[in-house]
Amino acid sequence: MMGFRFPENFNNPYSALSITEFWRKWHITLGNWMRNYLYIPLGGNRVKSKMRLLFNLWIVFIASGLWHGAAWGFIIWGAYHGLFLILERLFLSKWLVKLGKAACIYTFLIVVVGWVFFRAVEFNHSIYFLQHMFKWYPGDDNWMPDFEYLEVFALAVLFSFFTLPAVGMKIQQKIFYGKISMKQHYIFAFSMLLLFIISAGRITTLTSNVFLYFRF
Repeated sequence: MMGFRFPENFNNPYSALSITEFWRKWHITLGNWMRNYLYIPLGGNRVKSKMRLLFNLWIVFIASGLWHGAAWGFIIWGAYHGLFLILERLFLSKWLVKLGKAACIYTFLIVVVGWVFFRAVEFNHSIYFLQHMFKWYPGDDNWMPDFEYLEVFALAVLFSFFTLPAVGMKIQQKIFYGKISMKQHYIFAFSMLLLFIISAGRITTLTSNVFLYFRF
């Protein structure tokens, strides 16, 4: 309404078929800033050796981790993503092309493991959490998924991979870039207001609302 045109910041990142593509879709404005003000001044793609190029790439992602907060978890997260970007430049990208859309499974697993380092307070906590993520305890009845868990899980899967099939991308293009009547505008506005109320209500009922970037 005021004439500002904000750039798209996230573009279906979980449908990415590689970590390289993930970072073209995730936090786009931060990625552009890091490229323009750190990667290019370090030499960018115009350095004389490939090793220097890969080193520059890694430095950028370590700095990206540090940008999020003064904690080792953020730095490890940045270095972790930088490592996979380097591996893809060296040889992994050739294998991922052969996998086709199934490569999104690889991307999702790498990213989810990385989020553990991002969110955990200490490195030991991250390792402990990862050990339990990939363990199965048959006969353990201490926890069973309830309806709320299944509901959130289904929504997460739906919206994470919505544009992976062609029909999902077509729907998105229609909603965001197609011609919309005033009636549809009213429907979307009402839907957004309803979702906002539900989300705000859900947040207020949580016992803990620690701000993620409190160490920023």
